[in-house]
Amino acid sequence: MTVTTPLAAVLGSDHTVRCSDGIVRCTLDLDYAASAPALAAVVERVQEVVPFSASVHRGAGHKSAVCTEAYEAARRTVHAFCGADDEDVVIFGRNTTDALNLLAHSVPGDVVVLDVEHHANLLPWRRRRVVRTERTITATLARLDAVLSAKPAALLAVTGASNVTGEVLPIADLAALAHRHGARILVDGAQLVPHRRVDITAAGVDYLAFSGHKLYAPFGAGVLVGRRDWLDAADPYLAGGGATSGVSVLADGDVDTHWFPAPARHEGGTPNLLGAVALAAACDEIARLDPAAVAAHDRAATDAVVRGLTRLGGVRVLRVWDDSDDVVGIVSFTVDGVAPTVVADVLARDHAVAVRAGKFCAHPLLARLGADDGAVRVSVGLGTTSAHVEAFLDALTVTCLSLRAGVAA
Repeated sequence: MTVTTPLAAVLGSDHTVRCSDGIVRCTLDLDYAASAPALAAVVERVQEVVPFSASVHRGAGHKSAVCTEAYEAARRTVHAFCGADDEDVVIFGRNTTDALNLLAHSVPGDVVVLDVEHHANLLPWRRRRVVRTERTITATLARLDAVLSAKPAALLAVTGASNVTGEVLPIADLAALAHRHGARILVDGAQLVPHRRVDITAAGVDYLAFSGHKLYAPFGAGVLVGRRDWLDAADPYLAGGGATSGVSVLADGDVDTHWFPAPARHEGGTPNLLGAVALAAACDEIARLDPAAVAAHDRAATDAVVRGLTRLGGVRVLRVWDDSDDVVGIVSFTVDGVAPTVVADVLARDHAVAVRAGKFCAHPLLARLGADDGAVRVSVGLGTTSAHVEAFLDALTVTCLSLRAGVAA
């Protein structure tokens, strides 16, 4: 394995905690898929903007002008980062879930989704049709082709990379499939964007949603990028100040409102300036990295985790498709006879290792994979090194031995 140094400086890598044996250890963060640590450069950019706190879009003072420009500059940065078309719109929100709910509020027809989706890309759609995945990606695409051929839909909504297994779907192929049947495509990029550059114009993607907190920015911002016509035709997602060009009270007591087009139409109220700035700064920092180097770093760390897990008896690594060969830095597994939450708790308490345990807001997928009690998830990122992976595997080996001994006793 060649992942010897981090690809970028992340905050919190020197955080320590006292473990159950009384020893103070440096924490090991292998829960990037839940929330990635903030990049140092992102926090520096946020600190530059904080002294200028003032109204965005609606102030005449110098600080308001600085904040307005910072906010719109962030929009332009995200637009370029995603390879968006000139006519595409960037709408800031709270997170990926918020972005998907915004599009669900706007889509004028049926939505087709797979049964492997995170709840955020399963629950918001008002007129959804859930398609069961097949054992291979090839067969799954064929099934989607048949479903869309039999009954048209307005939108195909798919994950870019599974938040459970890290497996990547061929989004360009899915986009072509959707368009062939007159549907648009939405990609939930929450797990894909932190690991792979996504050019939505080149891939033929109509909408992309992702979160700042998974892209090495602080919490509180997400984004929907894509075609504006549905968004301009929909009622405002957040009715309020900044979304209107004119409001008047009619003689009958009703209110006559003229709404701006997107993005202002769906960004009512004072925006999260620091969140938008942070997300854009993260995009800038990711864009400076060599995509091939990021992918190689990702693959090396992920492969090392899988190899280590397969050497441990009684451990099952979860996968959805038999023919998937592209995986981002996410590995989920079960340990025979031991609850996932117990494994995660012991790793944290005794070894200062942070992983995730549960059903990862993807209950139907965990049921499909025969993991009704959930699983343990390890996720890596730009700050992960060989030493981190080795320390995790050593800690897991000790944990499994002690837990199985306890079960046997």
